[in-house]
Amino acid sequence: MDTDNKDNPNPTILNASDLPTRQRDAHAAKRPSLFDALTQDAYPNYATTDLSSPEASDDSDSESDPREEIDEQEIYDLISTISDPEHPTSLASLAVVNLPDIFITRPASSTSRLSTVTVLLTPTTAHCSLGTVIGLAVRVRLEQALPPRFRIDVQLKEGTHTTADAVNKQLADKERVAAAMENGTLVGVIRNMLATCE
Repeated sequence: MDTDNKDNPNPTILNASDLPTRQRDAHAAKRPSLFDALTQDAYPNYATTDLSSPEASDDSDSESDPREEIDEQEIYDLISTISDPEHPTSLASLAVVNLPDIFITRPASSTSRLSTVTVLLTPTTAHCSLGTVIGLAVRVRLEQALPPRFRIDVQLKEGTHTTADAVNKQLADKERVAAAMENGTLVGVIRNMLATCE
């Protein structure tokens, strides 16, 4: 894309190491040394072994609810790597998606099984023409990744965009979203944006 035609030709880009993620925590865990690898089976690990319980204990209580809990960090990890349609960087690096702007509302009653995931997007400029496209990409990513017990609500954060109400209305309308996803050019743009997702 030509730099002169971009809504924000010089956006602020955050350092990837400053972004919240559980994925980095898994990599930052202590890697076993050669000594650990050679001795892991030679000596029992008494620090993590409960000597008072038999080794063949039954963990049937932990399997009573087959649902895996999903939290805001996991939602953030799903959408943070979506690439921006104008810039060669992720939505998280541009601070378009932020962990504090992701909310999960559990079912209000015992008869309902639907939880709602709300994602508030912060465009890089107040007149960003791609707010709807970014919202659609986030919505598509979450609909593909989450189980059907989640309702997806993607909105532009209040006060961050000049036409936020109109964009939010479009993103909330299932018929408009379905019609937009029939546009081959738009589907191609969204597919490119989602190609960077892990």
